[in-house]
Amino acid sequence: MVLITMKPAPTFDIENDTGYTTIAGVDEAGRGPLCGPVVAAAVIFPHRDVEIPVIIRDSKQMTQHMRAIAYDWIIQNTIWAVAQCSASEIDELNILRASMTAMTRAIEKLPCTPQFCLIDGNKLPPNITGTPIIKGDAKSLSIAAASIIAKETRDKIMHDLSIQFPMYGWDKNAGYPTAEHLRAIEKYGINEHYRKSYKPIKERMNNNEITHD
Repeated sequence: MVLITMKPAPTFDIENDTGYTTIAGVDEAGRGPLCGPVVAAAVIFPHRDVEIPVIIRDSKQMTQHMRAIAYDWIIQNTIWAVAQCSASEIDELNILRASMTAMTRAIEKLPCTPQFCLIDGNKLPPNITGTPIIKGDAKSLSIAAASIIAKETRDKIMHDLSIQFPMYGWDKNAGYPTAEHLRAIEKYGINEHYRKSYKPIKERMNNNEITHD
């Protein structure tokens, strides 16, 4: 059994304090993995006085089962969009700029333009009206909802890729550098989904590891 210690629940206090009506919470998933895209989500709650019958928290504070239930409710009851930057874009831009780019793409994909954006972290993407909120996914319900959408979307991407590349265990490790994952890289080499600018991958390339595309 996995025990999750719940922190205080995020609220709409930050959203309400802005004075705006249409507010997007924005978060990303996948900065740390060695492979796969970084995925961002933007979520607008059309009504902030609605009763929410599911648990919505920072996605890292939730079990997979809890996230799946919350995900289903969020996509049916909010305005949302997802976007990503590929591994090759991460190598070209660096992970910070790629994360900002994915967030901007998610905001721009929303069917309506938010008046204001709440961005998880300490930086605001260029040309976006809003404010960054450090640990925002633990404070703002809109950002927490975006963290769940981003996490669930990225996990599905990695699960689908693992069908094509089962030897790496991406369905279980989501591309993070677990000991088992690193052993698989040593044995099978890397492919086009790996972030070649990341140190563990760069070191293996410098050591003339075989690359499988």
